[in-house]
Amino acid sequence: MAAEKKLLAFGDSLTAGYGIPLEKSFPAQLEKRLRELGYDIQVINAGVSADTASGGRARLAWTLDAQKPDFVIVELGANDMLRGMDPEVTRKNLQKILKLLKKRKIPVLLAGMKATPNLGPAFVGRYQKMYKDLAKKYADVYYPFFLEGAAMKQGLVQEDGLHPNEQGVAVIVGNILPSVKKLLSAGH
Repeated sequence: MAAEKKLLAFGDSLTAGYGIPLEKSFPAQLEKRLRELGYDIQVINAGVSADTASGGRARLAWTLDAQKPDFVIVELGANDMLRGMDPEVTRKNLQKILKLLKKRKIPVLLAGMKATPNLGPAFVGRYQKMYKDLAKKYADVYYPFFLEGAAMKQGLVQEDGLHPNEQGVAVIVGNILPSVKKLLSAGH
């Protein structure tokens, strides 16, 4: 019998489960789906609401030391974008996160984000290219848009129009599941 594996969901409020019960958060729903598919896996919620790529970089090493994950999903950068931070700053922080995971030989799924159009085409282009470039160099699996299928869809987001509700999280989990399965096979 192989020991239970650990998948660290490392992100911001979208991972943490802002505004919904913890048992309906992304990590909880993902673990439930994976277990239904026969995976012996624990999905650890390492989401911190309002976190930026810089904040994630600052807490990554001790999170890895404490949790000792076999796999990691990195979902960060949305708050950087919402604050209008230079994508180059976000890129450097995400790069440091991904480099550390590579150094520790932990397979990683990088979940991208889309920039809101009101930030202008130059910002949007640089922001979205950042994820593609980082994924090519550092990620085992790349999932271009974490909120795929749920973003700004009535009935799938909370009143703020940004955070998914329980049903929205279920849609996100369903869409990202094939990429997560690919990640889990990258480890062995």
